[in-house]
Amino acid sequence: MVRKTKEDAAITRQRIVSAAREVFLLKGVSRTSLEHIATHAGVTRGAVYWHFANKAELFHAMREEVYLPLIDRMEDTLLGNPDGGSFDPLGRIRKHLENTIQMLAEDLTTRETYEVMMTKCEYVDEFADVLKSILGNCSGLIYKLEQAYAKAQELGQVGIQLTAGELALDTHLFFSGLLHMWVKDTEGTLFRHNALQLIDTHIKLRKK
Repeated sequence: MVRKTKEDAAITRQRIVSAAREVFLLKGVSRTSLEHIATHAGVTRGAVYWHFANKAELFHAMREEVYLPLIDRMEDTLLGNPDGGSFDPLGRIRKHLENTIQMLAEDLTTRETYEVMMTKCEYVDEFADVLKSILGNCSGLIYKLEQAYAKAQELGQVGIQLTAGELALDTHLFFSGLLHMWVKDTEGTLFRHNALQLIDTHIKLRKK
């Protein structure tokens, strides 16, 4: 019975998170209330408060649903042990960027979550701390890229006179901009159709 209760609670929590993403996308975060989310999820407002103290906490849960798996994949792609053959750090960086674009293109939950974060939320008031968390996560991403670039330099792959840290920051800023424009290009005529080519060009500019 206890196990069943925990399973039911987990299902309800997931339903609330999914409902929040859908309503955020439709109304915008600032115009969405917990009452809206509860109604859309088919639960009581009390059920929402049982799982989440406020809207910012719910937003954070929605974001982590796609962000944490992305970090796991990034760690494996960039820094995982080579599976035979020559180790290609620059190729791994390109693969990580390509994988993220592919995930956006193929996974509706990921795409909608990014759209909410990038176009449907104002990071003020209760969401100011959410923005601080996002910026903190960026530092971790940049560090992982820096490690990969350091390996690429050790192997003589890089032909541009920049430090690994500078290369990592440049790639992070390039890709952040590309992600924002990819999400906003809903008709797919400006950036979505050639995102992979843009990534390939970005990496080629670094090669020796």
